[in-house]
Amino acid sequence: MDYGRVIAFLKERDMTMSRYERTEWDRFCAGTGLKLEVPFIHLTGSNGKGSTAHFLYDIYREAGYKVALFAKPYAHAPNELVEIDGKTISDFDFARIFSIQEKAIIANDLSAFEIETYIAFSYINERKPDLAIVECGMGGETDSTNIEGQKPELSIITTVSLEHTAFLGRTVSEIAFNKGGIVKDERPLLVGKLPDSAVDTLREICKRHNSQYLTVDDYHHDHYVAPYFHFDYRPYADLEILSAASYQLYNASLAIEATKILSGRFPLSEVAIRKGLIAPPLECRLERRHNVILDGAHNPEAVEALVRCLESVALGKPIHVLFASFRDKNIAVELPLLAKDAAEIILTTFDNPRARDEGDYFLYIGDYSYNGDYKAALADLVSKFPDDIIVVTGSLAFAFEAREYVVKDLKL
Repeated sequence: MDYGRVIAFLKERDMTMSRYERTEWDRFCAGTGLKLEVPFIHLTGSNGKGSTAHFLYDIYREAGYKVALFAKPYAHAPNELVEIDGKTISDFDFARIFSIQEKAIIANDLSAFEIETYIAFSYINERKPDLAIVECGMGGETDSTNIEGQKPELSIITTVSLEHTAFLGRTVSEIAFNKGGIVKDERPLLVGKLPDSAVDTLREICKRHNSQYLTVDDYHHDHYVAPYFHFDYRPYADLEILSAASYQLYNASLAIEATKILSGRFPLSEVAIRKGLIAPPLECRLERRHNVILDGAHNPEAVEALVRCLESVALGKPIHVLFASFRDKNIAVELPLLAKDAAEIILTTFDNPRARDEGDYFLYIGDYSYNGDYKAALADLVSKFPDDIIVVTGSLAFAFEAREYVVKDLKL
């Protein structure tokens, strides 16, 4: 297939596949011999895994290593899923690698993310970087990045909260058990600040695998002086990140702790850490375009973190929220969290088969207004409230889509 047909095939797979188990994927991996053949760090978590992965990627690149990154979701094109030393996979290589196993892909009825994992891992194996940073798509035990026979240098679980309960489990402990599937024999696990039930579950998993259970330390003396957030993380003083998002300090701390754990295998300097942390921030993580703030908060934990940031960003100005969400998200918790400080919340939808439409918001229409055209709603907010804060949130996919409109059409 050529690149255009491969992308169309992936889009069809993404819309039609609903299974979340490993039978077909394991059969495909066994038949093709697929596994990651370079040293890698494996990350999962309810929130923050993408940001932590990017901090690690930038730090190790600054240290002079050849580094690969596999992370989802992408903002613009599937090529962004895999990047090596600042360059994404080309259209040609994306289609070429797909075509090598096209018959096996179709025979095993692989999902879009399984296909993307195959393409990314094959490309990384071809390019042979010193280190790969690999982010799970969802969970851990059943995730396609978790292939039998491959062992990471380090596993990282950033956070554990109730999300994707139809697939990962109904309790925090069950979700922790699923995410703990990335723990491998005699390889360390680094975790963030987790609920007690998650800690108990993951400690037991580490005990079974003879793996070290390691935790992130606290950061200190955090303060924002535009455009940098400053903080201390042992043993480093006055580190900086190029973001106003206080929640990124936690993700940066996890990345720093990971480099300390791996310092024997992948040594680096304090200068590399400092330079890596101030790399350009990810899109739609408290990203500000004039008076519009784009943030991909997609579950209660992330919304709570966003709300904490808005207190210092808004500086007393009225906040208007434009909100769109996937159907499986817990908006019964998210919307009240946002409503505490918002002058208004406008519910909307966007171009995604999983997105809520007006009918999916029927329980909330009495409390919040609905506009099915997010572009019109956003343009109206920008026009009416040029001095207020307008927040676009509810889904990272929605934030990415709205960002394109904000930049290209509204010219903000």
